[in-house]
Amino acid sequence: MNPDVETTPFTFRLERVRSLRERAEDEAREALGHQLAHRVRGEALLRQATDVVTAARDSGRDAALRGASGADLLAAQAWLERAERRRLDAAADLKRREIEVELRRKALATAARDREAIDRLERRRRADHEAEMGRREQAALDEVALTVHRRGTSG
Repeated sequence: MNPDVETTPFTFRLERVRSLRERAEDEAREALGHQLAHRVRGEALLRQATDVVTAARDSGRDAALRGASGADLLAAQAWLERAERRRLDAAADLKRREIEVELRRKALATAARDREAIDRLERRRRADHEAEMGRREQAALDEVALTVHRRGTSG
């Protein structure tokens, strides 16, 4: 590079915006991770509730086969109904958690697109800056070459 050419360092004027978008993307990624973990816990709760329903059905069937009293059969039926309500609640809760996961995925995708857009802009601006610095350097070199050529032809 020619020392006579004044070079200006590249500065991206939207650096603060870019860093905010990076932070927003990181936060969206973290929120998705938390929501995924929350959904996994919901899946475990649903499996547990399903296991309780299965146990209640088995217990009621066994009680009927043993010739249990009417009160025992009613208690087994009540337990089965409560267990089934809990299972349905767990299934509904899991569905809500899955919707939240999908919302977090969309938010992350949007944040990533926004960050990528500002990154592309920075790359374009940096390339424009480098091209301008290259033109300035070439103009300075051309000027030196022209001066040397003029001195050589006049002497």
